[in-house]
Amino acid sequence: MKVESRIFEICTAFFFVAAIVYTILTHEAVGIAALFLTGGLSLIIGTYFRFVSRRLEERPEDNPEAEVSDGAGEVGFFSPGSYWPIAVAACAALVGVGLAFFFWWLIVIAGVLLLIAVGGLVFEYHIRPADH
Repeated sequence: MKVESRIFEICTAFFFVAAIVYTILTHEAVGIAALFLTGGLSLIIGTYFRFVSRRLEERPEDNPEAEVSDGAGEVGFFSPGSYWPIAVAACAALVGVGLAFFFWWLIVIAGVLLLIAVGGLVFEYHIRPADH
């Protein structure tokens, strides 16, 4: 995690320097606020990664002398595929479009579909090969 924290720390420094230069050159409030807030969010993520890296053992990515084979082995468990996240995203986008154009009928329909999609995501059932 040290590599990731270093990347975000460099981004944080860039955003704050860019915000200061932008403040001096433009005096435009929205861009100044956006750049400072982006730097702050980057600082939060980099700080989190730095604290997490202290608690974890060193990974091959953190060792400059590591070989590619040091990272071999089991990566982890990946859940089986599901189409419900796509349905949730599509329904949330429809709710957003309905809110943007203030179409009550679209907000209601998309809201009901969103509730169904969230229910499907939460209560989906995976059939394992050992079950049949």
